[in-house]
Amino acid sequence: MVLVPVLTRSRAGAGEGGESRRGKSVSAHSPEDRLAEATGLAQAIDLDVAEALIVPVPTPRPATLFGTGKVAEIGDLVKQQSVELVIIDHAVTPVQQRNLERAWNAKVLDRTGLILEIFGRRARTREGRLQVELAHLSYQKGRLVRAWTHLERQRGGRGFLGGPGEAQIELDRRMLEERIQSIKVDLEGVVRTRDLHRKGRRKVPYPIVAIVGYTNAGKSTLFNRITGADVLAMDQVFATLDPTMREVRLPSGRRIILSDTVGFISDLPTLLVAAFRATLEEVIGADLVLHVRDIAHPHSEAQAEDVEGVLSDLGIDVGKADSHILEVWNKIDLLSPVTRKEAQAQARFREPRPVLISAEKGTGIDALLKAIDASLGGADEILTLQLPASSGRLINWLYENADVIERSESESGEITARVRIASEKKPRLLHQLRGAGIELP
Repeated sequence: MVLVPVLTRSRAGAGEGGESRRGKSVSAHSPEDRLAEATGLAQAIDLDVAEALIVPVPTPRPATLFGTGKVAEIGDLVKQQSVELVIIDHAVTPVQQRNLERAWNAKVLDRTGLILEIFGRRARTREGRLQVELAHLSYQKGRLVRAWTHLERQRGGRGFLGGPGEAQIELDRRMLEERIQSIKVDLEGVVRTRDLHRKGRRKVPYPIVAIVGYTNAGKSTLFNRITGADVLAMDQVFATLDPTMREVRLPSGRRIILSDTVGFISDLPTLLVAAFRATLEEVIGADLVLHVRDIAHPHSEAQAEDVEGVLSDLGIDVGKADSHILEVWNKIDLLSPVTRKEAQAQARFREPRPVLISAEKGTGIDALLKAIDASLGGADEILTLQLPASSGRLINWLYENADVIERSESESGEITARVRIASEKKPRLLHQLRGAGIELP
């Protein structure tokens, strides 16, 4: 059984921890929304939530976070319902964690620890597991003090095990550090391999379109809808951790690489952003970022701010109207007719204009593909080509790699084709034309 307290703080007590890493107040999410999210996080790893409650904390206590009365009150709940784990939706220091575990006789997990547990369950690839382990070990490194309450215990040894008199906690810290360094070396290999793959794709070259968004916004459902893939898409947080890529052909004939990425969340631990940087580099290097929003969620705007905060942390400029970010307002099928009209009206005043879709129902997908095409086609060129009747292979290439806007044939069989082609493909077109003995007019 699990008990989940969610902390709220008055404006006067918004000191340490009351601000997000971007300097915005965490009150963008209501306490009720945070409570629902924390409960969902616990249920994501099959925990049975016995009680979930909002706990006002005007001034955090250094020793126990909560005041004495609240510690006793929660302790009574823990005892009455035989709770084995208390999840606190807030950062908890090692000292606070140790003291609360003693007071409640139950294990205590803070928000970062809970998210790490979920990530550990969700990671499927070797890269994902390494990233999760790195984040988990970095998190535990500062918490060894609670694992060893018998600090007077001494242990002798030889060589790298440490000399006589070295405390057990120092040995454990050294082992953790050695494992952390080993994982970092392994991840450097992953980054090099990913770099090689990225350079290979650039040689093709196909534009990269990365899907990002708050967890459970419908990113994987959209990815599956566009690509016809079968990526895990479930109504739960962090269903996707490992990046997936597929080639997609747009209406113009342009081919892109579509990438599905890990979901973001409010107060996403910095160490997780750092650990998953190799994965998130696909977002950093993307030609276009699709920011998928659950527009039916009551706190959609607050979730969008959280996503934009992580993107800013990655060095992506989200403040410009001409930025390479396209908002996708998902789940419009869950809106009432009146609310949907309001969303459509609101979208008309945004630049670039968001695309309203339902990934689940398929509504608006054609409009989204055209919007992606238009976003990537700013540097497209329109050319008029005069081709001999024997240019069948070249005509096929044009239909595969460009948008043939208009085509006509003379009585002699000569073909006039008006085509739109992406700037990055023009060198390949010139190569095809030269091979067929044709020069551009």
